Amino acid sequence: MNVLERLTFFASLYDVHGNPERGMWLLYATVLLLSALVYRLGFARRLPLLKSVMIYTLLALGCTILTFFAVFLPVAEGLAVAALVLIIYKVRLKQAKQEEKP
Repeated sequence: MNVLERLTFFASLYDVHGNPERGMWLLYATVLLLSALVYRLGFARRLPLLKSVMIYTLLALGCTILTFFAVFLPVAEGLAVAALVLIIYKVRLKQAKQEEKP
């Protein structure tokens, strides 16, 4: 079985098989940014600065593990879809609130 056929879209886009160090860092950055975006759009509340720093630090640590899964499993792709759905939801919610105001 060819490993190149099993790579996900982002893993093959970042050339994880050809340049693993650079590719994994780019994949990690993608997973981290998409995770932070999904967290911010879907779950974030106003918190004190120290608590926010703690949450994003733990998010960054968790994304380390997710990056290894993202090579062969569609982790980044799923995060991209979740971010897209949440963006659409937020836009529709904002439009609905504007229509309610007289």
